[in-house]
Amino acid sequence: MTAEATAHEGRLGRGFEGFSPETLVSAGRTFTIRRAAEADVPALVALLRDDVLGAARETGAARETAAAAVGRAAAASGSSPASPGAEEADPYARAFALIDADPNQLLVAVTEAAGPPDSAGQPDSAGQAEAVGQPDSAGQADTAGHADPTDHVHAGSTVVGTLQLSLLPSLSRRGTLRLQIEAVRIGAAAQGVGLGTAVFEWAHEYGRRVGAGLAQLTTDKSRTDAQRFYDRLGYVASHEGLKRPLG
Repeated sequence: MTAEATAHEGRLGRGFEGFSPETLVSAGRTFTIRRAAEADVPALVALLRDDVLGAARETGAARETAAAAVGRAAAASGSSPASPGAEEADPYARAFALIDADPNQLLVAVTEAAGPPDSAGQPDSAGQAEAVGQPDSAGQADTAGHADPTDHVHAGSTVVGTLQLSLLPSLSRRGTLRLQIEAVRIGAAAQGVGLGTAVFEWAHEYGRRVGAGLAQLTTDKSRTDAQRFYDRLGYVASHEGLKRPLG
């Protein structure tokens, strides 16, 4: 095995373990892509809920997340939790722990330094079209005028977007490593500046760096704007995606 092949195999074996924060500039605004922390979970859930489909899928999210926070605070102080079983009531905490422990999973928080955007960051007509064509997870209609659910400041920055990347090894396609892109959201405060496109371009490039040879995603059939967005990015609707609840 050549030194190059050895290095390549080592890179694949580590998954996303070598990931470190990266910077994106879009429409004069600077965003940071970093690994999500547990403290980001409420903001990420708020992004998932700020959508017609997401609101239905994440019913009860705010209540469960708040209950878990109360339970953790009570445990830290040594007192009895205000809500019995609050810790167990938070499925998001459990899911985050599983994602965070898996080297082939990368849950991303897209942040922007706190403070008002400059004039270059204001959306124009082309940017508004992009906002409507956000990916599956960002396929929601323009949310101008809605309360921004991403008002979560972490270390002097605000969470304005999220996505989850998964590396899926497979024997098919001659052992091609697949990059699965899901749960993409761009919040209202960062729509209309080309951030959705920039995030996908970054994801494709980072996938290549860790050895992925194919990017794939799913989108709800009702998200026609998102489908046009994906088409512009070069995605082809080559397969029918099927889902079946196991509960």
